[in-house]
Amino acid sequence: MTPGQLNGAMPTGQSLLAIRDLDLFFDTRQGPVQALAGVTLDLAPGESLGIVGETGSGKSMTARAVMGLLPKSGRISGGSIRLKGQELTGLSARALRAIRGRQVAMVFQEAKRALNPVKTIGSQIMEAARARDGVTKAQAWERCLTQLARVGLPDPDRVMRSYSFELSGGMAQRVMIAIATVAGAELIIADEPTAALDVSIQAQILDLLNQLRSDLGTALVMITHDLGVAAENCDRIAVMYLGQIVEIAPADRLFQDPRHPYTCALIAALPSPEQRGRPIGEVRRVAPPPKGYAYADRRLGRGGVNPDKAQMIEVAEGHFVACQQPLPGAQAADGGRE
Repeated sequence: MTPGQLNGAMPTGQSLLAIRDLDLFFDTRQGPVQALAGVTLDLAPGESLGIVGETGSGKSMTARAVMGLLPKSGRISGGSIRLKGQELTGLSARALRAIRGRQVAMVFQEAKRALNPVKTIGSQIMEAARARDGVTKAQAWERCLTQLARVGLPDPDRVMRSYSFELSGGMAQRVMIAIATVAGAELIIADEPTAALDVSIQAQILDLLNQLRSDLGTALVMITHDLGVAAENCDRIAVMYLGQIVEIAPADRLFQDPRHPYTCALIAALPSPEQRGRPIGEVRRVAPPPKGYAYADRRLGRGGVNPDKAQMIEVAEGHFVACQQPLPGAQAADGGRE
């Protein structure tokens, strides 16, 4: 078994997206703060992968690293990001612009903030549509109308001439999805796509993403705080804690048999009709960042833990966990209390 397979990674040639040992730092006045530490992920063509974890766990930074949209203070200090075999780290801004839209696109959270309020919807979606080679302005316009209709927006011509402030939150999110898919990208990254939407609209947006994935064969990375959303809409789920992947498994298996205490605590924190969810405690953040086993300070008194980084081990087929003492499946019902 190769080191990549030991980390739950598939051979690079089989992956649409392959991230290997990705390290990301932010330079601050207090010193460097590590946002990602050795992140390794794979996504197969047409697959849906959910990334879950608390705020600050590194979910959105992983997505922004793939898109080449990191803040100026962020720097990738090691690792690799390959899309269809092409290395993305170190590419120029011009080269990255040629990839965005055509091969990978992103649906940002809070769509009305992501859309430019002084430009019409038409001008923004046309820019994305013309990312495809050989598309004339007239062809791009027709493609935009078709895509707006595909995402369920009535009267696409009126929407093209509208501004974002004239749209509801649900309509704006549909526009963002149309922008992400109009140029035929093979990978869509959806960062909290249902944030700030009411429950009925959330369901419509999720149904739309799943339908587009089915119709177009698009792969999907869904970043969410909502474990229920990930369970219902993703083939596999990766759990992040302090910039590290601590567990990754098929969605049904992760919920039936979680092996990392943090995953168990997240599941136990979900409210149920019978009882309130259990709190999971506070995430400690320090600068410079801790090295090694990030979860060591939250092991709740269990002995035998050392500060060395936990290696990914396979506890079942396709189920990997980075924990020095993985829990037996029977402990999942106890919420990871050790």
